Amino acid sequence: MSRVYFSSARTKKWKYDDSMPGKLERLLKEVNLSSYFEPKEWVAVKTHFGSEGAHRIVRPVFLRKVVDALKCIGAKPFVTDTVRIKGLDYLEVANQNGINHLSVGAPVVLGDGLYGNDNIMVKAGEILGEIAVASVIHDVPAMVVCSHVKGHIQAGYGGAIKNVAMGGISSRHRECGWKCGRGAMHTIGEGKLSWDKEKCELCYQCMEICPLEVIRFENDALIWDGEKCWRCGRCERVCQSDALSLPGDEERFMRSLAESARAVLSTFKPDKVIYINFLTEIQPECDCMPVADVPVLQDRGMLISDDIVSIEQASVDMLLKAVPLPQSASEEYNVIKGDDTMFKITKKPYWIQIEESERLGLGSREYELIEM
Repeated sequence: MSRVYFSSARTKKWKYDDSMPGKLERLLKEVNLSSYFEPKEWVAVKTHFGSEGAHRIVRPVFLRKVVDALKCIGAKPFVTDTVRIKGLDYLEVANQNGINHLSVGAPVVLGDGLYGNDNIMVKAGEILGEIAVASVIHDVPAMVVCSHVKGHIQAGYGGAIKNVAMGGISSRHRECGWKCGRGAMHTIGEGKLSWDKEKCELCYQCMEICPLEVIRFENDALIWDGEKCWRCGRCERVCQSDALSLPGDEERFMRSLAESARAVLSTFKPDKVIYINFLTEIQPECDCMPVADVPVLQDRGMLISDDIVSIEQASVDMLLKAVPLPQSASEEYNVIKGDDTMFKITKKPYWIQIEESERLGLGSREYELIEM
């Protein structure tokens, strides 16, 4: 049974030690980082840089605490994520959201290069076959995965598994394109975008949200470049008239997340990866969207473990006990205490990704919660 360390977001004393940054410092000492990482060893601090307009990411102050703790044991950390939009633009988004070398105290680098195609093919499983793991994450010997727990377009729940499975993978490969990258999880078959002209209101939200500008309109007709598209699904998500459809399979997607996570983690030796889940500002959408809606659940706190399945199960268990917040999507979907908030809002069977990760041997859903 794996250990999961927890510290609540509640603060009951007017002392720094009772603040969340102070509690994170104590959690990092409790897990004994020196038992995982060596002096002078490069350690990737994997997070999500967010998007322009999506600011509810893991806050830079928490990333700084992780970096400082790693430096204290002599390790050499850097903060990284993989390209979601054009590389230079993504670095600027990170900077706008407060993530830069000055704020986090370490270099901030793109895991798969400026063009999002710097990667290495790794065996994944029966669904994906092989998947393009970002070269930096593939090559680095150790990693701390810092995940913001929230909803997700397709995963329903986004935590450590989603952060590793999608965030550790490039959007495309130099030769086989999106079919070997993140898009292989998003879609089935050829993953062709379909457009219903009769339903379309010509609001152009799909065109505006596309990170690669592969959608445009000419004479009120949608034109889509399927060769360049990364199949991120944002266009379908923002279409409020149901005029766009990108085929997918929810169960297959959840299972492919587990396969991809296993592929990424297979590049590390045992006991070289730990996970920190931040159950704060729990919004209904992923941090890759161009907005950040108000939180649907009250902040819970922080979890740390070396078992990706255990920390995900513990996170979900805490969300199930959390009280839905008024004046949020929880209220719109009539979520009440005791409901599964994420499922009721997203309608996605998110638990499959956790169950499949356990089946593939990534960890156990049985855990011991140690509260500090």
